[in-house]
Amino acid sequence: MKLAVVGGGSTYTPELIDGFARLRDSLPVEELVLIDPAAERLALVGGLARRIFAKQGHPGKITTTSDLDAGVAGADAVLLQLRIGGQAARNQDETWPLECGCVGQETTGAGGLAKALRTVPVVLDIAERVRRAAPDAWIIDFTNPVGIVTRALLQAGHRAVGLCNVAIGFQRRFARLLDVAPEQVHLDHVGLNHLTWERGVRVGGPDGEDVLPKLLAEHGDSLADDLHLPRAVLDRLGVVPSYYLRYYYAHDEVVRELRTKPSRAAEVAEMERALLEMYGDPALDEKPELLAKRGGAFYSEAAVDLASSLLGDTGDVQVVNTYNNGTLPFLPDDAVIEVPATVGAAGTTPLPVPPLDPLYSGLIANVTAYEDLALEAALRGGRDRVFKALLSHPLIGQYEYAEALTDRLIAHNREHLAWA
Repeated sequence: MKLAVVGGGSTYTPELIDGFARLRDSLPVEELVLIDPAAERLALVGGLARRIFAKQGHPGKITTTSDLDAGVAGADAVLLQLRIGGQAARNQDETWPLECGCVGQETTGAGGLAKALRTVPVVLDIAERVRRAAPDAWIIDFTNPVGIVTRALLQAGHRAVGLCNVAIGFQRRFARLLDVAPEQVHLDHVGLNHLTWERGVRVGGPDGEDVLPKLLAEHGDSLADDLHLPRAVLDRLGVVPSYYLRYYYAHDEVVRELRTKPSRAAEVAEMERALLEMYGDPALDEKPELLAKRGGAFYSEAAVDLASSLLGDTGDVQVVNTYNNGTLPFLPDDAVIEVPATVGAAGTTPLPVPPLDPLYSGLIANVTAYEDLALEAALRGGRDRVFKALLSHPLIGQYEYAEALTDRLIAHNREHLAWA
């Protein structure tokens, strides 16, 4: 089995390598290719990756290359983990929207749109090259904004599934609180990427007892603290929202906070410098503890689970980003939703979802409409399309803000926008 990782020079990659090494029985990788144009980073990450495999006794071969076509040739699966423009572009995404009083964030709002505009054309080019070099390969997309990027891939006819670590993070957290194995915990997870709610937590199987009320009653304070939301909000809703819902439920509070501290991109850039220095130590043969603060917790396990199910035709259930196809009846079939689905060699099939309260379905429909316009802007370009996407976003929604944000988005991203 051959896997390729596009963006293999990321400081995330040792997390992924550790997962491949520990879970090799479920995903027997014979060759793993790390692909990245940043040769110096790739050499550091590749060296550590080989040492991790060697320490854990993994027999697979790890190679590195900047040649995308050669790297993906004959691959069974290709994982995408890209950040076009690096942390510098992310820092801009997180700062210039604040000038207009809007949240600055790399996956939602104006910053999220900027990232989508930079990313979608590059990902589609990569996917076309994968199709030529490895026509039967699955593309597993971990590149944000995952929902929009996955939709672009699917609409272009690629064998693609989107992946996020929010659901597996909740699964692992709930399992610890319940003192059960993670595989015993089944989530009623519903929404769009970075716009999801846990409406039920069942133990033992999809039809098991729903213990979410117990979790909220006994652990509501700690859950609320982690989400930076008042405990009363969780109690009144009776659900656990993803962290990203705070940008909607407490927008102005978040803006005030973001204006008083360094951007997350600045923090991560410092971590990356430290991590790359560690990776260069020839004695280091395991992922360092600092990597846990970098983000992407359980990404490796989610990626291994998804790849093994697609390539092994297991038919098990995982939370993925995939076509709606009638699952949420208020959305078009080609919307990309994030829900539990059966996964096998033929792809993904969402499980039935109980009807949603208008409190959730309304916001999902609004953000889906924004994603329609965002993808149109990413594919066709143009100032008017950018403006319409921003105007439609529930975190913006006023024409004066949309005008000002459009000007700023184009000014900060001109080098990445062919039409600008």
